[in-house]
Amino acid sequence: MHSVLVKLFDLYFSKHALPSWGLICMDSVIICMAGYVSYFLVYPPSEVIANIVPVSLGLAIIVGISALSFFVFRTYRSVVRFSSFVDLRRIGYALFCSAVAAMSLSLMVHHSGCLRGVVYLPGIQVFLTMYFFSLSFMWLERLLIRAMYDYTKNKAQQCIFILGVGDGGVSLAHGIQGDSNLATKLVGFVDNYDKLTGHQLMGVPVYKCDITLPQIMQRKHAKTLLISPLQSSHFREQTDVIDALIDAGIRIKMLPPLEHWDGHSPLRQEQLHEIEIEDLLPRSAISVDMDTIGQRLKGRCVLITGAAGSIGSEIARQVASCGPSSLILIDQAETPMHDMRREMARDYSQLPHVSTIVCSICQEERIEQIFAQYRPEYVFHAAAYKHVPMMEDNPHMAIINNVWGTRIVADLAVKYGVRKFVMVSTDKAVNPTNVMGCSKRICEIYCQSLGRKIAEEQPGKEHTQFITTRFGNVLGSNGSFVPIFKEQIKAGGPVTVTHPDIVRYFMLIPEACQLVLTAGMLGHGGEIYVFDMGQPVRIADVARRMIRLSGARDVQIEYTGLRDGEKLYEEVLAQAEVTKPTEHPKILVAAVREYPYEQALHEVERLRQAALQPDDMAIVRLMKDLVPEFRSQHSKYQALDA
Repeated sequence: MHSVLVKLFDLYFSKHALPSWGLICMDSVIICMAGYVSYFLVYPPSEVIANIVPVSLGLAIIVGISALSFFVFRTYRSVVRFSSFVDLRRIGYALFCSAVAAMSLSLMVHHSGCLRGVVYLPGIQVFLTMYFFSLSFMWLERLLIRAMYDYTKNKAQQCIFILGVGDGGVSLAHGIQGDSNLATKLVGFVDNYDKLTGHQLMGVPVYKCDITLPQIMQRKHAKTLLISPLQSSHFREQTDVIDALIDAGIRIKMLPPLEHWDGHSPLRQEQLHEIEIEDLLPRSAISVDMDTIGQRLKGRCVLITGAAGSIGSEIARQVASCGPSSLILIDQAETPMHDMRREMARDYSQLPHVSTIVCSICQEERIEQIFAQYRPEYVFHAAAYKHVPMMEDNPHMAIINNVWGTRIVADLAVKYGVRKFVMVSTDKAVNPTNVMGCSKRICEIYCQSLGRKIAEEQPGKEHTQFITTRFGNVLGSNGSFVPIFKEQIKAGGPVTVTHPDIVRYFMLIPEACQLVLTAGMLGHGGEIYVFDMGQPVRIADVARRMIRLSGARDVQIEYTGLRDGEKLYEEVLAQAEVTKPTEHPKILVAAVREYPYEQALHEVERLRQAALQPDDMAIVRLMKDLVPEFRSQHSKYQALDA
């Protein structure tokens, strides 16, 4: 008998909903049974049995009236397994109206005398008893169906915990309950504070978020922890808890940020994503007023160099969302620029004009043609060679592309009246230990000195404002270690790390680009902005965590030694520099040593001439003359520091 019931449950609950005719049949049987019971309670049983045929015909009429009333009140439009109080109330209204209609018909038949002896319609006492029994059993019927559905559903559901008991966690719980396709069952909340620990919320207990959490989840047969968007920043800092969860095989899933989920609508399966290493790095959330930035850039012509790179392409996306009148994208990489062209046509087709131009910033005549044709008002200069080992081996290209290319674009920005020139620099420009970092420092020197010269020559007049932004590594950028580690783990290892103690500052690409745009709007010319990158991250720790996240147990970490020009600790500010706060808590202004424009121009010219006849030692010697704090590490150029 039990197996038969299980098969019936599975047959029903595998369907989208119970057919209306099936529910009508069940309700009709309930009304008939309630009618017979009421007759036997009000009248002598022998009298009811003697008139069973007229009584049955009368009940059939009542069933027909009730069915019509149910359709009028749309009681069969809702899915029974999801019955709510509103559905139960609608049944009460429908039964009441059908009872009034049936009693009215009974009075008419009684007074007219027609159908006497053929059909028995009950009196008011039987009607009241029938109404009570019918309503009770119909409510019970729907509650039992829902209870059986919940029972069978919960058996197949995956037990989960939710981190966060505030609005974010509760909204998340409601969102999960609102989508039956998620196949999840909430069995516990997790809180970072003791206030609600030990209490219950939405019928499930609240636990403390500490090192014992994996054991608690295993006892509750929960294999997944969902992170509320409002709790993600604090959760990243609990590295011991994260490691314990990963080691215990607990799946950690992140919810979409609030801009992608309103916190109230039902969640979809595709909105839940497995946690990535980027989600676990300790960093605080960054808030940027994109509306104000959008007002500045709306209807303006914006030019972006290096637009196919990691930073340049994201700046292009964010600027495109602001509604510029023209967006000019420049990069020398053809295939990535083709991808950008397709993306702009697909996602930003509403823009009046987008140009994707394949061109090197070192092609002075072509770059000038572009400036003369489009007359940009804002320039975001992100084009640069950035890989440290490559530039150690090719210092002439660091000068030609990074330094000379920057001079070309900066000079043309002044010539064609650009309002703001925002240059993307790097923390490697601080006390540089490699050619790439020093080349970016020289770019900073030239832009800052040029901006000061223009301001002195044109006091009180509008002139091009040169602004520099410095930040550390961005997660997911081209050539960054995260995708490399993923490939190495997938191949079975080893995961190569240069040094067990090497640390870096990290920021997400969208966050870094938002801060670049914000700094560009804040600046008045001459500033070098540095970003608060949070706490540095040990690369070896990231590698170990990525291995654990992958589920691999036999992948080893191999230390290969520092590369040429690489240092253990990146610096955002030099020791002699002082920072001042700005309107944005994540953006600071660095007070750096300034150079006269004539000296900067002269040195840049000397470097270009040296780069045309490549002699690595001669080029780097000139770089060290201009930037005396440039002290090479793990490089052949250390001989020049003696």
